[in-house]
Amino acid sequence: QVQLVESGGGLVQAGESLSLSCAASGLTLSTRAMGWFRQAPGKEREFVAAIRWTSSGTYYADSVKVRFTISRDNAKNTLYLHMNSLKPEDTAVYYCAATPRSYSGNYFSAVGYNVWGQGTQVTVSS
Repeated sequence: QVQLVESGGGLVQAGESLSLSCAASGLTLSTRAMGWFRQAPGKEREFVAAIRWTSSGTYYADSVKVRFTISRDNAKNTLYLHMNSLKPEDTAVYYCAATPRSYSGNYFSAVGYNVWGQGTQVTVSS
């Protein structure tokens, strides 16, 4: 069964750090581009970060650039999102997602991802 399971969410204060993990089963992360998206209450799901399957090439939303880092451990089949200097506007449910194998399309759109996790809540208090 193909599955992505996020963990690591929680409640932190503004300025603090948090790291999310996304464990994959039934699929091999090294053959897929992976992404993180988030959805705040009453808002559309938005792109946060992505990492290509062919290399360590990464992409970030302007709102998180410099503060967030996406990485992947192929040996553990796990995706990570390290978040520093968190702001209240980072509060959302965070989802990891995988593209089809050997994907090289638009990494910024949710349409390109065909496997999704259930999400993990991140709450940043001011």
